Amino acid sequence: MAQERLTMRKIAQVLRLKWECGLSNRTIASSCSISHSTVAEYLRRAQEAGLKWPLPADMGEDRLYELLFPKALSSGSRVIPCP
Repeated sequence: MAQERLTMRKIAQVLRLKWECGLSNRTIASSCSISHSTVAEYLRRAQEAGLKWPLPADMGEDRLYELLFPKALSSGSRVIPCP
């Protein structure tokens, strides 16, 4: 079952608690009412996206999601034209 994405506010809270406050993933999870694996996943995605704290003031929710969840290019797939 697909999980819903966190709100930008909650993502920012996770990043702040980790990068500014230095809290553990489990402490952040408890504070944000999410699982520690979700915390780890969002931190991994943020690091891979090259995000830094604080987030840019002009970064909108759509742009944040684009960085955290880039469209995957499927390798080996091809388009077969209709006859």
